[in-house]
Amino acid sequence: MATGAKKPLQVYLRSDQLDALRALSRRRGESIAGLVRQGVDKLLEEVPPEEDPLLEVVGLYDSGVGNLAEKHDEYLTRMIEEENRRGT
Repeated sequence: MATGAKKPLQVYLRSDQLDALRALSRRRGESIAGLVRQGVDKLLEEVPPEEDPLLEVVGLYDSGVGNLAEKHDEYLTRMIEEENRRGT
């Protein structure tokens, strides 16, 4: 999964969950926060594609370019080359 800036989140766990996490943290030499992030990553990997919220943006906009999906690399390359020529 992606790495980067972390954001704080307060989570309430049952005592047995916290005890198990603490024990696992000690055994593995990892932080509880790291173990929680690993668990979240595993859970998110199991989300079926049709439940992925990013799919809700598909088809929201019309580029006006009929073959954008097939030729997006060409369009991006052309756009970057034009920006580089302009110095932007």
